[in-house]
Amino acid sequence: MTTLCDLFFPIRPFVPALLSTWLRMPYPVTCTTRGADLTQDTVVVLCPPQCTQWRMSVFGTGVYAAVSSICGAAVHRGILGPAGGPVRVHRLQGRHNYISSYAHGIHSQALSHWTASFSLTKPINVPQELISETSTTALPAAARPDCQMDIAMVIDSSSNIGQRRFNLQKNFIAKLAAMLRVGPIGPHIGLIQASDSPRTEFLLTNYTQPKELLFAIKELAYLGGDSNTGKAIMHTAETFFSQENGGRRGHPRVMMVLIDGWPSDDLDQAAMLARESGINVFLVSVAKPAPEELSMVRDKDFMKKAVCKDNGFFSYPIPSWFSTTKHIRPLIQRLCSLDGLLCSKTCYNSVNIGFLIDGSSSVGDGNFQLVLEFLAGIARSFEISDVGAHIGAVQFTYEQRLEFGLSDYSNKDDAINALRRISYMSGGTSTGSAISYTTQNLFRRTGPGRNFLIVVTDGQSYDDVRGPAMAAHKQGITIFSVGVAWAPLDDLKAMSSEPKDSHTFFTREFSGLSEFVPLVVRGICKDFTENN
Repeated sequence: MTTLCDLFFPIRPFVPALLSTWLRMPYPVTCTTRGADLTQDTVVVLCPPQCTQWRMSVFGTGVYAAVSSICGAAVHRGILGPAGGPVRVHRLQGRHNYISSYAHGIHSQALSHWTASFSLTKPINVPQELISETSTTALPAAARPDCQMDIAMVIDSSSNIGQRRFNLQKNFIAKLAAMLRVGPIGPHIGLIQASDSPRTEFLLTNYTQPKELLFAIKELAYLGGDSNTGKAIMHTAETFFSQENGGRRGHPRVMMVLIDGWPSDDLDQAAMLARESGINVFLVSVAKPAPEELSMVRDKDFMKKAVCKDNGFFSYPIPSWFSTTKHIRPLIQRLCSLDGLLCSKTCYNSVNIGFLIDGSSSVGDGNFQLVLEFLAGIARSFEISDVGAHIGAVQFTYEQRLEFGLSDYSNKDDAINALRRISYMSGGTSTGSAISYTTQNLFRRTGPGRNFLIVVTDGQSYDDVRGPAMAAHKQGITIFSVGVAWAPLDDLKAMSSEPKDSHTFFTREFSGLSEFVPLVVRGICKDFTENN
């Protein structure tokens, strides 16, 4: 018998049809995917080529602890070669005394006990085209290596949408999720419902298998209430993409917000936080307000204010919930367009920061360590990597010493450790010459609004600072001056960029430097945002 639910929410026949496609082909994994990362009792996975070049942990012989790399264990077992290929994984119970051995270039380790295990066999009747594709690092249709995004779907669960259209919305996002094809090397999807208060339904890493994700969407319950989309965006921007909640470091952050009609609250502050956090907000508006309803819309420009950038790319209007299917592919093309995700670049992952450090005799070794801790506090606020933010340091007395360049360290821990290891020089104070040296030797990267120099000094410079500072400003370098003790305020302001007051800091004691960390970081981000 046909029910109302079948008429209004035809997802049940749709889900098995989608799943049958995935179940007929190997599931792509990385060289370091562990047995514990899989949820099925038996599954065929597809290992990429050249896994022996990766550092893989393998525990056991024949039967492997679930903490082991699947592909590493397959090489050890002798059923996987350098070209990669399919492997059948059988989940087993935990056991004691996993045995160490050396085989096929892999040294497996012993382990006294683990809570789960797996064994491996070579699958039969796997289509040859799936095996041959691994030799050229291509992946089967089940993976989307071109869309390695972390995507938060914020859906409308308010009284505006109603139960019927809510079910159509679920059908739409299920099809969208199916075509996105989640997986370890593809997109991850989490979901939040917008109502009176936002409700997180699942995080980015709760469902990384297509089958589980589609059924989780199917089970979503309608909430009702106000359409507080601003609250939902704020809630999502604050914590949803954190590493503790499954956000992947270095992966673009995307928030797709669906709204039926118009929001009940303001979106300005929430959208601003999302942009500052490097989140690309897309707004999919379905069934825009009719002319007679416009008087009820508190902010007629809500779409422009909500999105990452008001350029047409991040706004996607759909006339009706009954005509969403044809919009799935073009919407996915936008969500997965790496070049189009303008909000991925923020001050935290895009700036080059140079530290110009006074090493003169008046500073003293103890205070010099306080200066280094102050600068480490600034550096800690940024996402330092080979494709992210960069820091470099120059120490000066009468002479200058390049401690390390902007490209010398590609991760935060190494960069901060290098900063803390700088040895104190001791000598005179020639700040002007040091600025010129730093401009020429540290800042070789171009890009207005991206290069920042933090000058820390405790006294009068023996040479002119105005000329070198002006030359640095013309080169696109923004200078923040931080003075301590006897540093003249006139010199500090002469070095600083405009407006002088917000780029100049002074404290009588070196112990007061730590208070400037959030102010300097905020100033850098403000300048970056205004110039980019």
